[in-house]
Amino acid sequence: MSFEEKGRLSGPSLSRRQLLAGTAALSAAALVAPQALAQAFPTAKVNTTGLAVTDTEVTVGILHSVTGTMAISETGSVQAEKLAIEQINAAGGVLGRKIKFIQEDGASDWPTFAEKAKKLLVQDKCASVMGCWTSASRKAVLPVFEQYNGMLYYPTFYEGLEQSKNVIYTGQEATQQIIAGLDWVTKEKGAKTFYLLGSDYIWPRTSNKIARKHIENFMKGTKVVGEEYFPLGHTQFNSVINKIKLTKPDVIYAIIVGGSNVAFYKQLKAAGIDLSKQTLLTISVTEDEIDGIGGENIAGAYACMKYFQSLKNPNNEKFVAAFHKMWGDKTVIGDVTQAAYLGPWLWKLTVEKAGSFDIDKIAAASPGVEFTGAPEGYVKIHENHHLWSKTRVGRARADGQYDLIYETANLVEPNPFPKGYQ
Repeated sequence: MSFEEKGRLSGPSLSRRQLLAGTAALSAAALVAPQALAQAFPTAKVNTTGLAVTDTEVTVGILHSVTGTMAISETGSVQAEKLAIEQINAAGGVLGRKIKFIQEDGASDWPTFAEKAKKLLVQDKCASVMGCWTSASRKAVLPVFEQYNGMLYYPTFYEGLEQSKNVIYTGQEATQQIIAGLDWVTKEKGAKTFYLLGSDYIWPRTSNKIARKHIENFMKGTKVVGEEYFPLGHTQFNSVINKIKLTKPDVIYAIIVGGSNVAFYKQLKAAGIDLSKQTLLTISVTEDEIDGIGGENIAGAYACMKYFQSLKNPNNEKFVAAFHKMWGDKTVIGDVTQAAYLGPWLWKLTVEKAGSFDIDKIAAASPGVEFTGAPEGYVKIHENHHLWSKTRVGRARADGQYDLIYETANLVEPNPFPKGYQ
């Protein structure tokens, strides 16, 4: 049975006639006050499963680490989700209801994430949850969302090899980031040798497994000359830096996460490795991390993401201005922060398409939902619950921003289960 078939069987989907009728009702109701819109979609009909939805409010959850080693990366996600919620409420809410949020701290601890996810779904009855960063936290909460039939909007680029009726993945998976980035650096830099680094948990290990297979099996004349992992929060990298200096790889491929990045890049510079000469490609350092690392310590490094704060388009200019107005001019915006911003908006659009807050109806209505206001430009939900998006490469500047070096001409279709990489 396909994923799409499972989605259809999991709950009633809207017929074309129902969908057109619901869309017409939304279009007409959007011209009137939120109260009238809520009356057009009475709670008894749009909430048949006991979620925290009233005639005036709908409750969602925010679940990220705001303490511990991952706080450096996840704080931006919280800020982006709150901005999106504020903007949605200012525009009338969702089906005439203002969004109320309950925030929980995963505290960089995977069992805590699972515990808090259960609270948000079972006790608080949240209509959706925006949350997680690491794959370890997502893997910890996934059984909870599937058991209690919740909907998670997960914002981080990740290793793929997963899809669920209960998750919308707003970041990129491996084919859109890892494979595309390796192809770019091999073509543009003539790279032949790679040294793989990562934090010691699911995402970096699986990502480097995919990277190694691509390097050894799908690219000619390339090889891996080293591969090492470090515990989350690790701060002593001099030993591996010495190995890098001895092996002299064409590319340092770095998937170090959280606060460890601060120590790694500072020690790399202190050891005399000049990133304007030594190619380093990361898929884990966004502007959020550079804010802690210091731009002078990472200038010259390349990152493969789908979003950089410096992108030039009207959507992003409005987003950056709104973000700075809410959180201060000195705040920075990274790839995952932007992807987190997409979560509340995509949920709103899907609820309105479904004409319901019910999770099964949201899951069935998600494929094909488009967000034309995305800061990255435009996104659309695929039937596998990942997003069509562009692949981009940026080069870090001393001021903490990235210069856009490369982007795909078209949106890249998500393929979380690429053949030959599992």
